[in-house]
Amino acid sequence: MSYSQPLTPEEKLADAKKLLSLPRIVVICGSTRFMTEMNEADPRETKAGRVVVKPGCDMKSPHELWSDPVEAEALKVRLDDLHRAKIRLADEVLVVNVRLSSPSPRSPRAVPPVLRSAPTVLCHPQG
Repeated sequence: MSYSQPLTPEEKLADAKKLLSLPRIVVICGSTRFMTEMNEADPRETKAGRVVVKPGCDMKSPHELWSDPVEAEALKVRLDDLHRAKIRLADEVLVVNVRLSSPSPRSPRAVPPVLRSAPTVLCHPQG
């Protein structure tokens, strides 16, 4: 007699998305140096019928919420955790990197494991 294995949390999430008839969810990732390009990708993905999640805070730009260096460091840790949760929630990952033609300072081995295990990794084309 065989018994079915309990569903993993990821499988339960995928089933729930199907039952709710949710559109595909895409998370936009990349360095906040490319925040302008991320913001440009958002309406294109939305127009294509996808739910879009992306970084909401550009800590490289001055703002009162991260003006204190000690508070900013704690906030960065929380935002990184939040972004990893967005990646786990997503069906697709859109990596915004406007320098596709030049060598990346980060090797593929430096890509966070959570991104390597994402269902789909796409690159935002230049132009």
